[in-house]
Amino acid sequence: MVRSYFCLALALLAVPAAAAERTGYPVTPASFEAVTLTDEFWLPRLQTQRKVLVPYSFQQTEQALGDLKVAAAILAGDKPEKLPAPERFRTSDLFKVMEGAAYLLAVERDPELERQMDKIVEVIAAAQEPDGYLHPARTLYPHLQIDMMGDGKYAYEDHSHELYICGHLYEAAVAYFHATGKRALLDVAEKNAQHVERVFFAGDPAYNDGKPVNQAPGHEEIELALVRLAEATKNPRYLKLAQRFLDIRGVTHRPEGEGVFSPTYAQQHAPVTKQTEPVGHAVRATYLYAGMADVAAMLGVNAYDEALDKIWTNIVDTRMHITGGLGAVHGIEGFGPEYDLPNADAFNETCAAVGNVFFNFRMFLLERDAKYLDVAEVALYNNVLAGVNFAGDRFFYVNPLAADGARPFNHGHAGRAPWFGTACCPTNLARLIPQVPGMIFASDDSGLYLGLYAASRTKLSLAGTPTEVVETTKYPYDGRVEVTLRPERPTKFAVRLRVPTWTADRFVPGELYHYANSNESAPPISVKVNGAEVKFQTTKGFAIVEREWQADDRIELLLPMPVRASRCRNEVAADRGRIAVTRGPLVYCAESPDNQGHVFNYLVSAENVADSANEKFVSIAGAEVLSLSVDAIRSTKAESLEAARLTLIPYFAWDNRGTASMEVWIPANEATLRANEIKVSDNAEQFKSAHASHTFDQDREAAIIDGRLPKNSFDTTIPRWTSWPERGKPQTVELELAKPTDIRTVEVYWYDDRGGVQAPESWMMETYADGQWAPFALYNTDAYGVATDQFNVVHPAAPLTAERLRLNIQPRPDAAAGILEVVVTPEN
Repeated sequence: MVRSYFCLALALLAVPAAAAERTGYPVTPASFEAVTLTDEFWLPRLQTQRKVLVPYSFQQTEQALGDLKVAAAILAGDKPEKLPAPERFRTSDLFKVMEGAAYLLAVERDPELERQMDKIVEVIAAAQEPDGYLHPARTLYPHLQIDMMGDGKYAYEDHSHELYICGHLYEAAVAYFHATGKRALLDVAEKNAQHVERVFFAGDPAYNDGKPVNQAPGHEEIELALVRLAEATKNPRYLKLAQRFLDIRGVTHRPEGEGVFSPTYAQQHAPVTKQTEPVGHAVRATYLYAGMADVAAMLGVNAYDEALDKIWTNIVDTRMHITGGLGAVHGIEGFGPEYDLPNADAFNETCAAVGNVFFNFRMFLLERDAKYLDVAEVALYNNVLAGVNFAGDRFFYVNPLAADGARPFNHGHAGRAPWFGTACCPTNLARLIPQVPGMIFASDDSGLYLGLYAASRTKLSLAGTPTEVVETTKYPYDGRVEVTLRPERPTKFAVRLRVPTWTADRFVPGELYHYANSNESAPPISVKVNGAEVKFQTTKGFAIVEREWQADDRIELLLPMPVRASRCRNEVAADRGRIAVTRGPLVYCAESPDNQGHVFNYLVSAENVADSANEKFVSIAGAEVLSLSVDAIRSTKAESLEAARLTLIPYFAWDNRGTASMEVWIPANEATLRANEIKVSDNAEQFKSAHASHTFDQDREAAIIDGRLPKNSFDTTIPRWTSWPERGKPQTVELELAKPTDIRTVEVYWYDDRGGVQAPESWMMETYADGQWAPFALYNTDAYGVATDQFNVVHPAAPLTAERLRLNIQPRPDAAAGILEVVVTPEN
């Protein structure tokens, strides 16, 4: 039987006798491919995954496949005329799409998709070096000094992403092996893992002067992937290798520097067992915590338990957005100080929400506590699903809780993007969503667990008896869940039905958020068996019903879903005087297509939310979603206040109708409303002047900083700067800032008329401060982009204050360069 991503049944491994009592997760989830969905909410998303998202993602990762093909040609003795530029991590995106495709094959074999996968596997195998090393950038350029990769293989593990790519290779290989039984990619993965073990912990004469590298990777991923490799191969050496990488983190190496070069950025500031709060890059962190949970369970060790508990508690008490988003802070894409949870400026990378699901689902399997499923659910239904549009071909990298509808926030876009230069988020969605059915049912020695709720069916062994379990529900819009049990013979076991945190006094576990009307008693939850209400006890968030079950016994769980208003702790400055509206597991937001004027100009009283709420299903981009409307007060252009209705939609549904304004945390008093009212941001205020080396006499330099945002790269309705008619000649554009500015981002929107003026071949930037020019050091996953129809965003690698910026532009040989706007976003 194929095992799901989460069904890590490693108890079968030959675990050393010295291991502690616990070996393997105590809870076993039903494998996703063994669960048949009939769900109105999730089934359409799985169909979109198969028809659109995965095929589209394969198209978008063709460049990564091209890198592997060139590497394979070089290893075969060919000498390609032109090599692609070295790139650190895009191969990982291809591997993630392959993993997602393998999950689709596990559910339903598709000969065409399988042939496509087999061809890619052949390329990967051919691109692997004889000793097992696999990274096309280094096969193409063995000793070239490459930014963030050092001057050779494994020369700069802090940022090279070499082991991160290996991890995603292993996960794709395991998934494809389980789906098809084919070992070719699994053999590549094993060869690489044994190479990594040799180079990092034994020593290999071809690497690091023969000395063991003995350093944990900057970007975690290989740790949890090695656990999966051990499960697939039944070889515990990979499990021990995962443990070794965990146990040397923060011990054998600690970076020195600030920002992305700091020891906290990659959780290398202390041994993992001594870490007590989440720090650094949020995706790296959640992958680390997931790996710690895996190794703890599979090797039967408890050394990581205290750290995991403290980290999780700190996240839900101080550092998680109400949408389940993690990593609020730009610059490091990660965790800032406690209670630093901005709204419009929130980062909340889609990948971090995916990592939040991974981490919390594992914690549920480890601790059998529903609070972890509650966090996973909130992150999944809100932040994760917001990351992709209903059509499956437009994405969010950044997930703010407010947007003004004009300024770019999503890696150069004011709304959703068709793809990203750093494409980790779309490809993570490609592999997570097919696994959701594997989070619905689980079992242990005592009986059945019902986790996420969705209309579905599966067959499990409960108390030794094969039992069909059928679930009927319209969750997340309706809290009625009906479960029919069909054991092959009468059998006694416990059924644990998750009672989500949102049914009590707060929306999500932790101390950050509480319902605003604390005196309002929560509607009662009821459980019926065969139509008769039964008493139940609740333990660790599960309502437990234990009895001897007969075929066709029916359980009904009723989870009332009133509309609720939440307040945030006062320590969170961004949410003072505001409320957030939720219903069931869904966070709601106001979006401008549904409302009159800008949504920042509305006020809603917490006391009126529940009583005034009306519910209605509406169609958004072909999807049926439940909208709400509540009594509100609106500020008019005359600055007067008038009664109004405010319409809200689920947060996951926003920006499916074009770029718009959006807000989750709504003012709850007039003072907050007045401070919140939309004020048109003038980018020109950031600058004193703009000067270019050459300007066409019908264009003007001031257009670069006039605050007029383009609709596309051939927008002729606004002014522009071009260097026409100087084709192919290098150009400089110098921008003087209005004052010394702490830089968060610099964003460039190229003009391109598809003729004489085109987006350039390349560019780079310098900054002026303290009397001298210096190169602008890029954030580690950034590049100087030349994409059209979007802002090309760069972040500084470390905190940076600048007085001037200088863009050095190399146009295409037969074209001039042009810019529509440069936006500088300062740190708040």
